[in-house]
Amino acid sequence: MSEIQILLGIGGIGAASLASQWLAWRLRLPAILFLLLCGILAGPMLGWLDPELLFGDLLFPIVSLAVALILFEGSLTLHLSEWKEIGSVVRRMVTIGALATWVVIAVTTHYLLDFSWDLAILFGTLTLVTGPTVITPMLRVVRPKASIANILRWEGIVIDPIGALLAVVVFSFIVSQSNGEALSSSLGTFAAVIICGSFFGIAGGWLFGLGLRRHWLPEYLQNLGALASVLAVFIASNLLVHESGLLAVTLMGMWLANMRGVDVRHILHFKENLSVLLISGLFIILAARLDLAALIALGPATLILLAVIQLVARPLTVAVSTIGSSLNWRERALLSWIAPRGIVAAAVSAIFAQRLLEHGGYEQAELLVPLTFLVIIGTVVLQSATSRPLAKLLKVDEPASRGFLIIGANPVARAIGKALQQSGWRLLLTDSSWENIKAARMDNLPTYFGNPASQHADANLDLIGLGQLLALSPSSELNTLACTRFRPEFRSQNLYSLPNQKEQQLSDKHRASHEHRGQPLGFPTRTYGQLASVLSKGGSIRTTTLSDSFGWDDYQALHGNRATLLMATDPRDWIHIASAELSFTPGPDWVLLSLIEAQPLDNKAAEDSAGKETAKSERPKAPKAAR
Repeated sequence: MSEIQILLGIGGIGAASLASQWLAWRLRLPAILFLLLCGILAGPMLGWLDPELLFGDLLFPIVSLAVALILFEGSLTLHLSEWKEIGSVVRRMVTIGALATWVVIAVTTHYLLDFSWDLAILFGTLTLVTGPTVITPMLRVVRPKASIANILRWEGIVIDPIGALLAVVVFSFIVSQSNGEALSSSLGTFAAVIICGSFFGIAGGWLFGLGLRRHWLPEYLQNLGALASVLAVFIASNLLVHESGLLAVTLMGMWLANMRGVDVRHILHFKENLSVLLISGLFIILAARLDLAALIALGPATLILLAVIQLVARPLTVAVSTIGSSLNWRERALLSWIAPRGIVAAAVSAIFAQRLLEHGGYEQAELLVPLTFLVIIGTVVLQSATSRPLAKLLKVDEPASRGFLIIGANPVARAIGKALQQSGWRLLLTDSSWENIKAARMDNLPTYFGNPASQHADANLDLIGLGQLLALSPSSELNTLACTRFRPEFRSQNLYSLPNQKEQQLSDKHRASHEHRGQPLGFPTRTYGQLASVLSKGGSIRTTTLSDSFGWDDYQALHGNRATLLMATDPRDWIHIASAELSFTPGPDWVLLSLIEAQPLDNKAAEDSAGKETAKSERPKAPKAAR
């Protein structure tokens, strides 16, 4: 190929990756759908992209290194301290349930497609994984109950590296057996893979973690150091014992994630951004290599295999994993339907298929990739199209989103969050300050520690039941970024933010537009600093119920400028959030939520004697939806 053709090919992959990810973001669908479509169109259908011709001998080394980095990034999220917190259902789904899926797929593949037992068992390990890259976008569309969403999200995070590890182990055992050696020698080779991968992974994780803890690398070199260390561990382990590198990098990530005194958050953020790039490019490249003719030649048996995976393997997994749990049959039914496959299955299948073909004796190995892609496409397309209607039919979907995503866990955000929680509203506070998050958790407020606009948040932030955004950070830039990021999920009319003093002093030329920064919160509108000052001087957030004898005018006359109305709930339980221009007029039986300044003792005595205000301490009904 000429230099121009190579540049056009690589540039086209980058452009298609960006277009696919953007379209997925706008439509709130898994990006894998559009990435696969681009790859199939550019490769087997139109012939524009030939990965073997474009990359030559570099193709599979690049794919192998990319998979190693993806697995390392996934394993960085596996904290052993959370193993007990994810619940018995998830633990059984990634252990006993995964084993049940593995057995069903392997047996069906062997008898239905006449695969050898070795390849059938390997195919079972390749297709038992789901993954957060496909689960999270689907959950945002389906909006199931929180109990279902949490199970599916945790399963996707945990099963990815476990499934890849199983595939590495099975592949290594197949290769050692096929050498015609005695069983003891084959087991020795198999054990060598485990020992070598474990040694390099644990040693590499410990050494790099020690370097981070003792500050051997300046902060700006830590991401580069992590990347170089992962590649070094992967290559060294593979050189010593073939195919042990993936096991090594998976264990390296797990060791770093659980090493005391080591903060890997900034490395994880870097790896998340790198993973988006690698996943996007890999899907297009691997899809362009598909042999559609070979897949079609297998006939309808492949559709039967897909039906077994969807209708037998997954329900069996859920059945054995939910025995004795509190989930009802409706919730179990939806869990039995949702299990899309993702990037790990696609990438690992491509690597192992090529390795087996090079090893010889496994002609059917060339079918591993198209079969795996069939499972990926079939599960993602089928479940994306049907899961939302099924959730509604089973009545396990969330009602109209009524909760609040609060940007910031500072004193103002915590005070508003506590008042909302006491009133029965669902909420989630996000912040990158550990001190703020710790204080919020001490108040028993649900939190997400991290930047809400990060790639990690895209995969892990639970937005189920949340329909309004309150950007309460003292940073106007973060508030604007959050409003821009969550506009597709919450719509512009449900985005509110607190301005700060600096922002108000800027001219329109230097200030973000109203469209990007959301509506100002509160009537009358005050800055973050003003609300923080009110709270620090003894002000408090109160709920007040209006009546025929104590109406909105009486409320304003009583409190005057001391009250900042934040939101109100009408008798039909609709939420009305107050902004600079009040778009509603509270009436009898409305419940007001306001920040009220502390007042001098003499005025307070007068207010108490008036006896007009009735601040109900009982918990109001949960509101239906934002208006």
